[in-house]
Amino acid sequence: ATPESLVHEMSAANNTVFSPLTFILTGIPGLPMSNYWIAFPLSSLYLLMLLGNCTLLWTIKTDCSLHTPMYYLLSMLAVADLGLSVSTLPSMMGIFWIESTSLHFDACIVQMYFIHSFSAIESGVLVAMALDRFVAICYPLQYASILTGSLIMKAGGVIFVRGVCVVLPVAVLIKKLPFCRSMLLSHSFCLHQDMLRLACGDVRVNSVYGLTAVILTKGLDSVVILLSYMMIVRAFMSTISYESRAKAFSTCISHLCAVLVFYIPLISLSIIHRFGKHLPALTHTLMADAYLLVPPVLNPLVYSWKTKQIRRRILTLL
Repeated sequence: ATPESLVHEMSAANNTVFSPLTFILTGIPGLPMSNYWIAFPLSSLYLLMLLGNCTLLWTIKTDCSLHTPMYYLLSMLAVADLGLSVSTLPSMMGIFWIESTSLHFDACIVQMYFIHSFSAIESGVLVAMALDRFVAICYPLQYASILTGSLIMKAGGVIFVRGVCVVLPVAVLIKKLPFCRSMLLSHSFCLHQDMLRLACGDVRVNSVYGLTAVILTKGLDSVVILLSYMMIVRAFMSTISYESRAKAFSTCISHLCAVLVFYIPLISLSIIHRFGKHLPALTHTLMADAYLLVPPVLNPLVYSWKTKQIRRRILTLL
């Protein structure tokens, strides 16, 4: 049975307002649900993500030369990437391997909560890494005294608590909404915007708080990252030696790649959700998949390229 036929049967059974028992997830538009040509590459992508991030964590833990603030923050980034990917793993594998498209309402809310929480945590870690580069380049002599191990741990705790607490009201508010429309979601996992469009009650509070949460996390974070790099560029310009500029810039390349890999799909997905309703469903699906799958896969590769210890360990496994 297709997702559309399941939704039709549910709607025929009850046309009144109700809290739905299940949502119907969507695979890739235009392709059969059970498609091994998609399932195998997707499974390989998840395996690569798990190997890369777990290897990165293990290398940083076992190599004493990597016990520095930058690599502690990189460990936090790997944990956020793992959480983000594992949150989508059950539903995506269920769709493409066994055609399991139904997801209980409460399970959908839990998945949505973890996806958005880990996304906010990852954004916060990227801010901390930008500030780390700012201190390292603008105040190199005070770097060790400013960014102590205890400060990094406190920063990690604040980032985690912020991600958990800011997203919690989103899940609480959406659970109280009535649903009376099609239960068909647009993706292989649950996102707040996607669930909200199916509600038939007043969603103004949900929309306003959802926008506020995005502004307080990713919006504010992107501004801080931009300001940090403006100060870093200013420090570059004050350095006379070309070799010094090149060396300082090389320490920022990995972080810049991680920022671009995270924010470009995120901004593109937000724009498409807001202004691209006329675009094909495949476009929405691919952008959402890129937003959740590309950063966790690429980040270990980007940082292994710049760190020989991590590169050597990953190449040994591959």
